[in-house]
Amino acid sequence: MKKILESLLYLLYPEICLNCGNSLVEGEEVLCISCEVNLPRTRFHSDPDNVVSQIFWGRADIKAATAFLYFRKGGSVQNLVHQLKYKGEREIGEYLGRLFGIELEKAPFFSSADMLIPVPLHPGKEKKRGYNQSYMIARGMGEVMEIPVNTENLLRKKFSETQTKKTRYSRWENVKEIFEVAEKKSLANKKVILVDDVVTTGATLEACAKVLTEDAKSRVGIATLAIASH
Repeated sequence: MKKILESLLYLLYPEICLNCGNSLVEGEEVLCISCEVNLPRTRFHSDPDNVVSQIFWGRADIKAATAFLYFRKGGSVQNLVHQLKYKGEREIGEYLGRLFGIELEKAPFFSSADMLIPVPLHPGKEKKRGYNQSYMIARGMGEVMEIPVNTENLLRKKFSETQTKKTRYSRWENVKEIFEVAEKKSLANKKVILVDDVVTTGATLEACAKVLTEDAKSRVGIATLAIASH
Protein backbone atom coordinates (compact mmCIF):
# COMPACT_ATOMS: atom_id res chain seq x y z
CA MET A 1 0.00 0.00 0.00
CA LYS A 2 2.82 2.38 0.91
CA LYS A 3 4.53 1.85 -2.47
CA ILE A 4 1.25 2.47 -4.29
CA LEU A 5 0.78 5.76 -2.42
CA GLU A 6 4.38 6.79 -3.16
CA SER A 7 3.87 6.01 -6.86
CA LEU A 8 0.67 8.07 -6.92
CA LEU A 9 2.41 10.99 -5.21
CA TYR A 10 5.23 10.80 -7.74
CA LEU A 11 2.76 10.91 -10.61
CA LEU A 12 1.05 13.95 -9.10
CA TYR A 13 4.21 15.69 -7.84
CA PRO A 14 7.20 14.30 -9.73
CA GLU A 15 10.65 15.22 -8.45
CA ILE A 16 12.62 17.17 -11.01
CA CYS A 17 16.27 17.84 -11.67
CA LEU A 18 17.06 21.23 -10.16
CA ASN A 19 19.31 22.06 -13.10
CA CYS A 20 17.53 20.97 -16.29
CA GLY A 21 13.98 20.46 -14.97
CA ASN A 22 13.57 16.92 -16.30
CA SER A 23 11.87 14.34 -14.08
CA LEU A 24 14.17 12.32 -11.86
CA VAL A 25 14.08 8.55 -12.04
CA GLU A 26 14.61 6.07 -9.23
CA GLY A 27 18.07 6.43 -7.72
CA GLU A 28 18.50 10.06 -8.79
CA GLU A 29 18.52 12.86 -6.25
CA VAL A 30 18.55 16.65 -6.80
CA LEU A 31 20.25 16.27 -10.22
CA CYS A 32 19.62 13.83 -13.03
CA ILE A 33 22.55 11.60 -13.93
CA SER A 34 23.21 13.58 -17.12
CA CYS A 35 23.54 16.89 -15.27
CA GLU A 36 25.67 15.32 -12.56
CA VAL A 37 28.06 13.71 -15.03
CA ASN A 38 28.40 17.01 -16.91
CA LEU A 39 29.21 19.14 -13.87
CA PRO A 40 32.36 21.14 -14.77
CA ARG A 41 34.73 19.60 -12.21
CA THR A 42 38.12 21.23 -11.70
CA ARG A 43 40.08 18.25 -10.23
CA PHE A 44 42.18 20.85 -8.38
CA HIS A 45 42.53 18.65 -5.29
CA SER A 46 45.24 16.68 -7.09
CA ASP A 47 47.27 19.81 -7.95
CA PRO A 48 48.78 21.65 -4.95
CA ASP A 49 49.65 24.68 -7.14
CA ASN A 50 46.18 25.07 -8.61
CA VAL A 51 44.69 28.50 -9.32
CA VAL A 52 42.76 28.61 -6.03
CA SER A 53 46.00 28.12 -4.09
CA GLN A 54 47.64 30.82 -6.20
CA ILE A 55 44.97 33.35 -5.18
CA PHE A 56 46.30 33.22 -1.62
CA TRP A 57 50.02 33.13 -2.29
CA GLY A 58 51.64 35.92 -0.29
CA ARG A 59 48.31 36.86 1.29
CA ALA A 60 47.56 34.17 3.87
CA ASP A 61 49.20 31.05 5.30
CA ILE A 62 47.08 28.46 3.51
CA LYS A 63 48.25 24.84 3.58
CA ALA A 64 45.99 23.65 0.74
CA ALA A 65 43.20 25.13 -1.35
CA THR A 66 40.78 23.79 -3.91
CA ALA A 67 37.43 24.31 -5.62
CA PHE A 68 35.09 21.59 -6.83
CA LEU A 69 33.50 23.21 -9.90
CA TYR A 70 33.99 25.99 -12.44
CA PHE A 71 31.43 28.81 -12.10
CA ARG A 72 30.70 30.29 -15.52
CA LYS A 73 28.15 32.98 -16.34
CA GLY A 74 25.00 31.35 -17.67
CA GLY A 75 26.24 27.85 -16.81
CA SER A 76 24.78 25.06 -14.73
CA VAL A 77 26.84 25.93 -11.64
CA GLN A 78 25.62 29.53 -11.65
CA ASN A 79 22.06 28.20 -11.89
CA LEU A 80 22.58 25.82 -8.97
CA VAL A 81 24.35 28.34 -6.75
CA HIS A 82 21.62 30.92 -7.43
CA GLN A 83 18.95 28.44 -6.35
CA LEU A 84 20.98 27.49 -3.28
CA LYS A 85 21.47 31.09 -2.16
CA TYR A 86 18.28 32.81 -3.22
CA LYS A 87 15.56 30.21 -3.90
CA GLY A 88 15.65 28.19 -0.68
CA GLU A 89 16.98 25.03 -2.35
CA ARG A 90 19.30 24.12 0.52
CA GLU A 91 19.46 20.47 -0.55
CA ILE A 92 21.62 21.57 -3.50
CA GLY A 93 24.35 22.54 -1.03
CA GLU A 94 24.27 19.24 0.80
CA TYR A 95 24.13 17.20 -2.40
CA LEU A 96 27.05 18.97 -4.09
CA GLY A 97 28.90 18.94 -0.76
CA ARG A 98 28.66 15.16 -0.69
CA LEU A 99 30.02 14.91 -4.24
CA PHE A 100 32.83 17.30 -3.27
CA GLY A 101 33.59 15.26 -0.16
CA ILE A 102 34.00 12.10 -2.24
CA GLU A 103 36.76 13.82 -4.24
CA LEU A 104 38.45 15.34 -1.18
CA GLU A 105 38.76 11.94 0.47
CA LYS A 106 41.56 11.36 -2.07
CA ALA A 107 43.50 14.46 -0.92
CA PRO A 108 45.69 13.93 2.20
CA PHE A 109 45.39 17.39 3.80
CA PHE A 110 41.64 17.58 3.39
CA SER A 111 40.84 13.99 4.33
CA SER A 112 42.83 14.28 7.57
CA ALA A 113 41.30 17.57 8.74
CA ASP A 114 40.00 17.95 12.29
CA MET A 115 36.99 20.05 11.34
CA LEU A 116 35.15 21.93 8.62
CA ILE A 117 34.36 25.61 9.27
CA PRO A 118 31.81 27.26 6.97
CA VAL A 119 32.34 30.97 6.33
CA PRO A 120 29.73 32.57 8.60
CA LEU A 121 26.97 34.86 7.41
CA HIS A 122 25.90 37.85 9.46
CA PRO A 123 23.12 36.60 11.81
CA GLY A 124 20.64 39.03 10.24
CA LYS A 125 21.34 37.78 6.72
CA GLU A 126 21.23 34.14 7.83
CA LYS A 127 17.88 34.71 9.55
CA LYS A 128 16.46 36.30 6.41
CA ARG A 129 17.77 33.50 4.15
CA GLY A 130 16.86 30.78 6.63
CA TYR A 131 20.27 29.08 6.51
CA ASN A 132 23.93 29.60 5.65
CA GLN A 133 24.64 28.13 2.21
CA SER A 134 28.27 27.45 3.15
CA TYR A 135 27.08 25.43 6.14
CA MET A 136 24.89 23.29 3.87
CA ILE A 137 27.91 22.56 1.64
CA ALA A 138 30.08 21.75 4.67
CA ARG A 139 27.37 19.52 6.08
CA GLY A 140 27.31 17.42 2.91
CA MET A 141 31.11 17.24 2.87
CA GLY A 142 31.28 16.26 6.53
CA GLU A 143 28.72 13.51 6.07
CA VAL A 144 30.89 11.78 3.46
CA MET A 145 34.29 12.57 5.00
CA GLU A 146 33.17 11.90 8.58
CA ILE A 147 34.58 15.25 9.72
CA PRO A 148 32.63 17.45 12.17
CA VAL A 149 31.32 20.85 11.11
CA ASN A 150 32.21 23.66 13.55
CA THR A 151 29.99 26.76 13.53
CA GLU A 152 30.81 27.97 17.04
CA ASN A 153 34.33 29.40 16.80
CA LEU A 154 34.53 31.59 13.70
CA LEU A 155 32.17 34.55 14.13
CA ARG A 156 31.18 37.48 11.95
CA LYS A 157 31.27 40.62 14.10
CA LYS A 158 29.39 42.96 11.81
CA PHE A 159 27.40 43.16 8.63
CA SER A 160 29.26 43.75 5.37
CA GLU A 161 27.93 45.00 2.06
CA THR A 162 27.52 42.63 -0.84
CA GLN A 163 30.82 41.87 -2.60
CA THR A 164 29.38 41.29 -6.06
CA LYS A 165 30.36 44.56 -7.80
CA LYS A 166 33.38 45.53 -5.72
CA THR A 167 37.00 45.64 -6.87
CA ARG A 168 39.57 43.34 -5.27
CA TYR A 169 40.84 46.10 -2.96
CA SER A 170 37.32 47.21 -2.04
CA ARG A 171 36.38 43.61 -1.23
CA TRP A 172 39.32 43.36 1.18
CA GLU A 173 38.47 46.69 2.82
CA ASN A 174 34.89 45.48 3.17
CA VAL A 175 35.75 42.33 5.15
CA LYS A 176 39.21 42.73 6.69
CA GLU A 177 38.02 43.30 10.27
CA ILE A 178 34.64 41.62 10.44
CA PHE A 179 35.63 38.15 11.66
CA GLU A 180 36.81 36.97 15.07
CA VAL A 181 37.58 33.67 16.78
CA ALA A 182 35.93 32.48 19.98
CA GLU A 183 37.66 29.97 22.27
CA LYS A 184 40.98 30.21 20.45
CA LYS A 185 42.60 27.43 22.50
CA SER A 186 40.16 24.87 21.11
CA LEU A 187 41.46 25.62 17.59
CA ALA A 188 45.17 25.81 18.38
CA ASN A 189 47.20 23.47 16.14
CA LYS A 190 44.00 22.05 14.65
CA LYS A 191 43.80 21.33 10.95
CA VAL A 192 40.70 23.18 9.75
CA ILE A 193 39.07 23.55 6.35
CA LEU A 194 37.29 26.81 5.53
CA VAL A 195 34.25 26.11 3.35
CA ASP A 196 32.57 28.68 1.08
CA ASP A 197 30.35 28.70 -1.99
CA VAL A 198 32.23 30.65 -4.71
CA VAL A 199 35.74 32.12 -4.62
CA THR A 200 36.48 35.18 -6.78
CA THR A 201 39.14 37.51 -5.33
CA GLY A 202 39.38 35.48 -2.11
CA ALA A 203 39.01 38.53 0.16
CA THR A 204 36.46 36.99 2.52
CA LEU A 205 38.35 33.71 2.80
CA GLU A 206 41.62 35.59 3.35
CA ALA A 207 40.05 37.55 6.22
CA CYS A 208 38.76 34.33 7.80
CA ALA A 209 42.06 32.51 7.31
CA LYS A 210 44.06 35.32 8.90
CA VAL A 211 42.14 35.29 12.18
CA LEU A 212 42.32 31.49 12.29
CA THR A 213 46.06 31.31 11.61
CA GLU A 214 47.19 34.42 13.49
CA ASP A 215 44.78 34.48 16.44
CA ALA A 216 43.95 30.80 16.89
CA LYS A 217 47.19 29.30 15.48
CA SER A 218 45.24 26.85 13.31
CA ARG A 219 46.48 25.12 10.17
CA VAL A 220 44.08 26.21 7.46
CA GLY A 221 42.93 24.75 4.16
CA ILE A 222 40.28 26.20 1.84
CA ALA A 223 37.59 24.28 -0.04
CA THR A 224 35.03 26.18 -2.09
CA LEU A 225 32.18 24.73 -4.07
CA ALA A 226 33.18 26.72 -7.15
CA ILE A 227 35.66 29.18 -8.59
CA ALA A 228 34.61 32.01 -10.88
CA SER A 229 35.86 31.35 -14.38
CA HIS A 230 35.97 33.81 -17.28
